[in-house]
Amino acid sequence: MAAPAAVMLPAPRPAIDDADAVAVLPGLFVPEAMQWLSTSSGRVALDGYSWMQAVHWVAGSGLYEPRRHRSHGPRSFGVTTVRAAQELAALSPCRPGIEYLVRRTGLSERSVEYHLGMLREAGLLAYIVRGTRVRGESAQASEFARMIPVEFDVALGVRTVQRDEDAPAYTRTMTGIAEAGRELMARLAKKASRKVRKPRSKTSSKGPAKGARGGADGAGVTGVSGESRCTPMGGGSTGTSGAGSTSSPSESKLARGERKSPTPKKSKAGGRRLNRVGRRYQLARELIQELDWLAGCSVPRIAWVARHIADAGWTVVDVQGWLHYRGEAARVRRASGLLATLLRGAETILDTPAKRSTAVEEWRGAQEAARRYRIEQVRARRERYDSDWQPPASQALHRQVDHAFAQVREIANGGREAAQSSAAEAALPQLSGLQDLSRQDIEASRQDAWGRLMLGDTSPITVAIDSMGRAAAEYLYGADLVRRAMQLASGARSSLMTIGRR
Repeated sequence: MAAPAAVMLPAPRPAIDDADAVAVLPGLFVPEAMQWLSTSSGRVALDGYSWMQAVHWVAGSGLYEPRRHRSHGPRSFGVTTVRAAQELAALSPCRPGIEYLVRRTGLSERSVEYHLGMLREAGLLAYIVRGTRVRGESAQASEFARMIPVEFDVALGVRTVQRDEDAPAYTRTMTGIAEAGRELMARLAKKASRKVRKPRSKTSSKGPAKGARGGADGAGVTGVSGESRCTPMGGGSTGTSGAGSTSSPSESKLARGERKSPTPKKSKAGGRRLNRVGRRYQLARELIQELDWLAGCSVPRIAWVARHIADAGWTVVDVQGWLHYRGEAARVRRASGLLATLLRGAETILDTPAKRSTAVEEWRGAQEAARRYRIEQVRARRERYDSDWQPPASQALHRQVDHAFAQVREIANGGREAAQSSAAEAALPQLSGLQDLSRQDIEASRQDAWGRLMLGDTSPITVAIDSMGRAAAEYLYGADLVRRAMQLASGARSSLMTIGRR
């Protein structure tokens, strides 16, 4: 392990707020090789509250200046860095994903990376496991140890002890503090107990921003005194890696940590308001997701094509209603050009929300009708065409069926009175000549119908019932077979029952 950096002891000072007492300390900067837990000269913070005291001290001391070591990025260790540190203080273990910090702080991905680097360079964070960025694989987040720099202990007169001689130096613990540093420690404790938030406007944050680097007590960091300090999560940072031999989880699947607060947070009223260009791009992305024939198109180009309707306040549902009203092409060669043609004049024809609502209702009605039609077609196909049914081979049965259909057509044409038709239906087995069938023909018909019934096909029996009546069907196939076929046919029409072959 590398030897800790030399630290100059503070000169005797008459007062706590004497700026000369802090000036004798060297500037805070930890090179990249020393930003690991095994090479760090600081000590591990046992909880997030004590770590935030060190963060506020660094923010107010002015000992760390980022622009001394790089030509880009933030110019000072200020309110934004403290806000990022607050999110890290609530995590246990401290394994923040970049996407998580972006959502919590509202900063960009590059800004989050800048502030994490500043916390490492100031000696407040040290790598336990460094994340990976491998193309084609999910990104693995880094795990940090929250550190208290040795400059903090020297400036406030903090006494530490190494309880286990075999343990690393970063496991030393605090045993006391000099009388001269108690007042400053009390002020830092008040700042650590309050939540720092983003200034609402430039005018309200102008005063604190100017004094962010002045004073040893960190007067530049503003806090919210009305909110209670978040309780740190159980446990704390340890000197050993919690990862072990397992790989770190993906940044998108990290636990966000929990903040225990007596009052729930209030969500901000409304959301981020998009300008004209933002609304165009939002509509373009939604159109590419909803319309299959736009898949793979460029979002900027679709945003340019749909700029007129986006400026008129159209939604993706309104566009779908208009495309149903306008008509879509069955063959698409150039999707963006087709969309430009279909949307031509749309904002002038459907120029009011009421007209667009009417088009949307018609589109939804057509969608529902098409859905019901598909369901009916699937049911009909399953009932009639999915099986291996073939017409009966018996010629005698064909003649009887033709004769029965002829009688039905004659009755439908009004050739007989109602009484005659009723008598004909009652005497249908005799009129149709079923009694002329031999016992072998009837037995063959029943065997054929029974075999098809086992496959879920009831068409021979249902056709006989529809054409010749229930009595004739029972005479030909038997009452038990007809009853089974009717039960199966009634069940096939239910949506709760599916009949088919595996």
